[in-house]
Amino acid sequence: MVRQEISGGVAVLTLAHPPVNALGAALRAGLDAALAEATRDEAVRAIVIAAEGRVFVAGADIGEFGKPPRPPMLPEVLARIEASPKPVVAAIGGAALGGGLELALACHARVVGPGARLGLPEIKLGLIPGAGGTQRLPRLVGPEAAFALMLGGEPLEAGKALALGLADALEPGDLVAAARVQALRLAEAGSWSRERAERLDPGARAGFEAAAAEALRRSPDSPNVAALADAVRAGFDLPFGEALAVERARFLALLDDPRAKALRYAFFAEREAARVPGLSRDTPRRPIRKAAVIGAGTMGGGIAMCFAQAGIPVTVIEAEEPALARGLDRIRALYAASRARGSLSAEAEAERLGLIGGAIGLERAGEADIVVEAAFEDMAVKTGIFATLDRVARPGAILATNTSYLDLDAIAAATARPQDVIGLHFFSPANVMRLVEVVRGAATAPDVLATGLDLARRLGKLPVTVGVCFGFVGNRMLARRSAAAERLLLEGALPHAVDAAIRDFGFRMGPFAMADLAGLDIGWRTRKATGGVAPVADALCAQGRFGQKTGRGFYRYPEGARAGERDPEVEALIEAESARRGIARRAFAPEEIVARLMYPMVNEGARILEEGIAARPGDIDTIWLNGYNWPAWRGGPLHWADTIGLAAVAADLARFADASGDADLAPAPLLARLAAQGAGFASLAGPAGPA
Repeated sequence: MVRQEISGGVAVLTLAHPPVNALGAALRAGLDAALAEATRDEAVRAIVIAAEGRVFVAGADIGEFGKPPRPPMLPEVLARIEASPKPVVAAIGGAALGGGLELALACHARVVGPGARLGLPEIKLGLIPGAGGTQRLPRLVGPEAAFALMLGGEPLEAGKALALGLADALEPGDLVAAARVQALRLAEAGSWSRERAERLDPGARAGFEAAAAEALRRSPDSPNVAALADAVRAGFDLPFGEALAVERARFLALLDDPRAKALRYAFFAEREAARVPGLSRDTPRRPIRKAAVIGAGTMGGGIAMCFAQAGIPVTVIEAEEPALARGLDRIRALYAASRARGSLSAEAEAERLGLIGGAIGLERAGEADIVVEAAFEDMAVKTGIFATLDRVARPGAILATNTSYLDLDAIAAATARPQDVIGLHFFSPANVMRLVEVVRGAATAPDVLATGLDLARRLGKLPVTVGVCFGFVGNRMLARRSAAAERLLLEGALPHAVDAAIRDFGFRMGPFAMADLAGLDIGWRTRKATGGVAPVADALCAQGRFGQKTGRGFYRYPEGARAGERDPEVEALIEAESARRGIARRAFAPEEIVARLMYPMVNEGARILEEGIAARPGDIDTIWLNGYNWPAWRGGPLHWADTIGLAAVAADLARFADASGDADLAPAPLLARLAAQGAGFASLAGPAGPA
């Protein structure tokens, strides 16, 4: 696994453990032995660690997580590198991630190629660096910059790594040759063993503490964020060796923390969602050079901004000039706000605006390679648009709808080319939210599906493939929660108590505050179109209480306020509705509120799996984590249900069904079957990786 070549006084140790040189026990042992041999060899004056293939080291072997440790441990190997009596230089041509970067940090210099990417992504796995990264990186680039790099988890490209001081040289040519020269230079100067500070510079503490406090405020329930702050802080308070021990202790604790396990589950679930059953990786893609978006409203404008950000020219199409002007003005205002915040340069703003055009009439979509319809959520409106697009769009163009719940197959049937029709359900605001449900219709061609998935990634989105049903995955489950929330109100709970229980569960907002923010009229229109009923919400809408935009919804909003206040009128309305229906009101504990809201969602998720609307439990959890702000440290609704035990969930659902008379609350067949077997959703085909 480690090849050794000695020439000109330099031992080049090449890691050869394809495909990503993961630092499993065998590779660690091979590297440790090669280092010892090179150190003993009097003909060797310096050492270079290089790697075979496009990846330097992609990190630790995650397959070893949760298993008995096998020596030599990575921290021990890295300590010997750092203490080497001969200079050791890392030659990094590709990705050096996680343990791979920690390996490079233990070396005495790092030479990178143009394709190098350096990062510590452990935070995304619910972990922190566990082999010295939290101590060596702050000493190299400064505590605040190091904390930001580890907290974000995103790798740096070679030029930025050089500018930050993470790399010592950037070599566009022969990387190993450049590393050999660097290693010999260090040997000749006798200065490779840089004097490492025992403690971090106290003058840098204030900046770090401010960044740590903000991170903890944003993620108060994420154990890895707290552990990362503790580990870096130890570098200020303790000598290097003791700070390393703090880091290792925090790392090992996270391996067993249920919240960290949930974060690891979410990471692997997201990666697995990219694999679509029945869709070959070799499926051809259709070229997407120009786009059109039908509708200049909030959603249409946000989708147009996504295309512009990806460098794809897009035409926003409306039926009338005033609506188009309002939409384009809204886009310009959003860009101006981003520029004012400093998150967008004036040059980037001008470039993106230059890619967005406006037009009147569906005929102007004729040159687009993809047309995304983002019009009013009404079947007659959408089928009318698609019938026209069938006539005006060029042959081979992809016709996509942004519908959030309507029947994609019925929309496709309005055309003579249903194979070209796909659903791209963006989440609002489309220019911010990462998730896209990619809806595969009965006739959607494989190359259209493959192109839709690739396009979503090109737009910086996370695509999850779903099938056709009312509401697809996310909104279908959300409808169950909404119905349960209405039932809670009628039975005795009040909006503020329900919202508080859900915030304590980990959501940023409760369902009633969220409904006020989105606008109660949106759901009202949907219910009127589909025959649905929500007694309390419907009564509020009948009074013109549409939420924040009208200053009144489930809560009241004093002039300019974004946080709602309890409203005695609403509470009286709820109590009157309960009395009218003859329902005796009672109090609910927070735990019961959570179960009443979340278990019906889990039940619907089981039905979705059994119907094949979603391929895996992890796909459902990925949708809820990225589209509905489900708390990441709980791993998604189905993973969370597994942690409770499906037998307990099924028993409570049966009790809810009996008490309410609502047969839809009875355990779904799949859920009942898993519960009877003592199994969980994890027993189904799902994301690979450790629990």
